[in-house]
Amino acid sequence: MAPDLAIIPTMASTEVIIVGNEVLLGLVQDTNSNYLCRVVRTLGGSVNHIAVVADEIDAIADEIKSSLRRRPQLVFTCGGLGPTEDDLTLTGIGKACGLDLSVDAIAREFVARRYAELASAGHVSTAEMNESRLKMAKLPSGATMIENPVGTAPATHVRVNDSRIVSLPGVPAELRGIVEGPLRPVLAEIFGSGRYVEREIFVESGDESMLAPALRRASRLHPRVYIESHAKGFGLEVKFRITFSASGANDREAEGLIELACDDVRRLLQENGIGVL
Repeated sequence: MAPDLAIIPTMASTEVIIVGNEVLLGLVQDTNSNYLCRVVRTLGGSVNHIAVVADEIDAIADEIKSSLRRRPQLVFTCGGLGPTEDDLTLTGIGKACGLDLSVDAIAREFVARRYAELASAGHVSTAEMNESRLKMAKLPSGATMIENPVGTAPATHVRVNDSRIVSLPGVPAELRGIVEGPLRPVLAEIFGSGRYVEREIFVESGDESMLAPALRRASRLHPRVYIESHAKGFGLEVKFRITFSASGANDREAEGLIELACDDVRRLLQENGIGVL
């Protein structure tokens, strides 16, 4: 990437907090943050911060507080919603935001129904709502439950001042099932009809440092467009790829931003004797 270039927040800003000792220990690879970045990008938003924290109440609470101080429109948490003692995400959110946890009637009905279905299919031995299962129905005050179409732990959505916290299970199939299904109305409220557009051009240059001044100047002229050069080596035969990405209220706005940035990059590069293919 050309030096001194930075991602500029566009529309709805988003942060992602991954909760899990298994990620920090290297036992499980985090794919959820990558997936959520792509989802947010296609909706016209921007992910500005990603963190991984341990399964500890204080660690979760501290990260939530830190995130909320930056006032993003949306905070995703991933993991820590299950029935075991180390599933502490909602407790951490409650501590960070001063919200008590209690059994939510709708969440309890959902969890009970899920285990009844599993018991009927022979996947679990009983449908009894024991303490471990009831734990998944305890939500922070003011939170609403979001159904999990794949697993047993519901997702949650809570507003905190101008931000929203959406807590998702850590199992990728469950997380994706929620994001691509029941969570859609919430995402539509946050992101509206925002759109994300990408474009690329190729230039004849064997040295990325020769591109940097033009790209840096173009980035300052077009702060809503993220401009990045992709290096693959050195030499006369090397052709560099430059990508442009931008978000807008709709396709037309996003494409217009990129068109102007592309025109300026072509002009600036040609002024420096660099050919654009």
